[in-house]
Amino acid sequence: MRDSDDFDAFYATSSRRVLAHVTMMVGSRADAEDSVAEAYLRAWNRWHRISRFDNPEAWVRQVAYRHAVSAWRKAVNRLHAHRSDNADRHVEGLSPDHVAIVAALRRIPADQRRVIVLHHLAGLSVAEIHRETGIPAGTVTTWLARGRRALAAQLTDSEMFETGQERRDV
Repeated sequence: MRDSDDFDAFYATSSRRVLAHVTMMVGSRADAEDSVAEAYLRAWNRWHRISRFDNPEAWVRQVAYRHAVSAWRKAVNRLHAHRSDNADRHVEGLSPDHVAIVAALRRIPADQRRVIVLHHLAGLSVAEIHRETGIPAGTVTTWLARGRRALAAQLTDSEMFETGQERRDV
């Protein structure tokens, strides 16, 4: 039998955090919401087993990420099949820094982006990333270093000036 109160408490304490992490990994809040909802549904259906894990949140985040990647692959295949010419739309309300960081994250390799988000946004240690993803700790460390270098290269002052933003020393 499922313990709905236990699951409800788990959902209440983890869902916003998981959604934020997956959004940064995949770059789209709508896609992340769909994937996170699916992950929590799967967790609910397996809660008798998942609730005994050391870190059920890591399981949900992993399932959500894999679901998002799968959905992305399907979307790419549809795009190739139907080729649409929709122009990028400007999104109001986002700071220039936020836009620059998300754009830079999209331009680095997916593996590096994933460990950067887990480490810097989810606050996971290298060991926790290793346990959650199965990626060897040395590889996580290497991808973090490469990802940081790639982000630094993407977030140069010249790019900020090209987008019309002033340089601000913080």
